[in-house]
Amino acid sequence: MLRRGMVEAMKTWFITGASRGFGRIWATAALERGDRVAATARQPETLQDLAETYGDRLLPIALDVTERAQVFAAVDRAAEAFDGVDVVVNNAGYGLFGMIEETTEEQARAQIETNLFGPLWVTQAALPIMRTQGGGHLVQVSSIGGIAAFPTLGLYNASKWALEGMSEALAQEVGPLGIKVTILEPGPYGTDWAGASAAHTAPIAAYEPIRQARRAGATARAPGDPSVTAEVVLSLVDLPEPPLRLFLGSYPYPITESVYQQRLATWHQWRELAETA
Repeated sequence: MLRRGMVEAMKTWFITGASRGFGRIWATAALERGDRVAATARQPETLQDLAETYGDRLLPIALDVTERAQVFAAVDRAAEAFDGVDVVVNNAGYGLFGMIEETTEEQARAQIETNLFGPLWVTQAALPIMRTQGGGHLVQVSSIGGIAAFPTLGLYNASKWALEGMSEALAQEVGPLGIKVTILEPGPYGTDWAGASAAHTAPIAAYEPIRQARRAGATARAPGDPSVTAEVVLSLVDLPEPPLRLFLGSYPYPITESVYQQRLATWHQWRELAETA
């Protein structure tokens, strides 16, 4: 491990939102190859089967990532139990589905608290440990929705765009200290992100045609198998120089290319007006 100057054979992970979806899949893959994982969940009993299978290489921790004091205590507990933390995966989050006008203050604040402030608190808690070790890797789970915006997902987009901006600045701050940052940007996968984990606004009838069109597009698109991402993430954290950004799957490529082409075209089209300022 980095802090011991040994040949790297085992990593210690801290993964939020590990009870299901990507977090569960990646935690299991890391444990299966012999790594150690501090896995957090609001209900840590959901990790009991992993604890029975992998013994003391799994440390289940109850955690609500919106509670800053809880986050710092959880990261400290993991570092003490495993003598440090090599990889932090900020995976906890959920989708808020609904139009901007429909979104209540409570819903908006809850979305940002979980998807932005949660990773911020975990990052702040982990950095002193990684600085002392002389290295580490922060993996921030964003989305194709962190690059392109979609109707019915405005506050989710806002949370992920903010996470990306924060993480890009973070990479420049901690890179000279030997700490790596990667923003993961998955396309659609068959997790429960749009199911049990999701929150929904109360609909306003005027937006129903937009909602139906969005729903039809999602129905026509077959989600990917999330289990195939495990080997990619394992490979990512083993890279000596990991990328700042990494898509998961091929789906994000044409969307992102189109979005950036449109942005550049608009900026250039209105350059004359812009430069009068």
